[in-house]
Amino acid sequence: MVQSMLINALAPSSCGVTCGLNEECRRNLGQIKEPHLFLGIGKSCLCSYGGRASHLGAFDTSRPGSWRVGAGWLFKGGDKGANLDASCEQSEIANEDILMFFFEIDLATRVQYALNLEQYDIAKQLRNKLTEVESEVIKLRENRRGPVAKSEAQDMAISILRLRAELQNAIQSEKYDFAADLRDKISKLEAESLTASVKARAFENAQYAFRLGQKVKHKLFGYRAVICGMDPVCCESKSWMECAKIDKLTRGPDQPFYQVLVDANEDPNLLVAYVPEENLLAPEKQDKDKFDHPYASFLFYGMDGAGDFIPIKQLREKYNQRRHELPYNPQDEDDGKDA
Repeated sequence: MVQSMLINALAPSSCGVTCGLNEECRRNLGQIKEPHLFLGIGKSCLCSYGGRASHLGAFDTSRPGSWRVGAGWLFKGGDKGANLDASCEQSEIANEDILMFFFEIDLATRVQYALNLEQYDIAKQLRNKLTEVESEVIKLRENRRGPVAKSEAQDMAISILRLRAELQNAIQSEKYDFAADLRDKISKLEAESLTASVKARAFENAQYAFRLGQKVKHKLFGYRAVICGMDPVCCESKSWMECAKIDKLTRGPDQPFYQVLVDANEDPNLLVAYVPEENLLAPEKQDKDKFDHPYASFLFYGMDGAGDFIPIKQLREKYNQRRHELPYNPQDEDDGKDA
């Protein structure tokens, strides 16, 4: 059982994140010369990045499976009521998912740095923390997406066969009350198995109109955004779907949904949204205009020649996406010669 997580400043993080645990730590943030990360029980973590502050809720590790993650922006610029419509697609779950992904990368980087310095005891401690974080990320992802693996559907099918055998024995033994209960269990399990099978196929055969790092524009609200995550179907809660009126969409919840970073210059209140595919548009021409977001520097390497962002390797692996290559354009070489 881990009572706390303490990651000292082994090396400055590539994105310069500094996290403090409590009020005392926050008062001393200006005295910290190197970035560090501290996660504790029942405490709050303040993450300062790019001039903006993000508040992370408690990571309660005192009991297995009891970790809680909360994420929200302390900076709330602009008029909240001005973007009330766009805020219906705001997703705290997507925000938490991105932040947890960052912590995985940061821990892995610190493990490698400790190994390079031959600080093997520190590397071992950090690796243990990384294993715990990875386990919790998997749990959070399963809670969000539900059982979508083939093995889940197969396990349900085996359970149905077993219950049917028990049902037959109950009928032969004239235990009709018990048989009725088994029949109800079989019906419920068959419905769950069908849902799990359909969802598993959706995740396996997902076809996305947009790719990681691609700049897009919202059809209804008009803001610019960048794709940083994707699901083949909506994986949000029922209450969120009701608020976002997903049932009013032409394709409903059974279409790809995207985690997008919203340009902070256009809507500083929104920042992270979860948007259905039918509400997004690809720019008609290359968008090379400035795009600001505090998460951009640790999710992407930078912009390519077309103005889209280049996702880091870990992000591509997370969503099993191939690297996007720009088509060869001889005009680029001609322009280079003229310069």
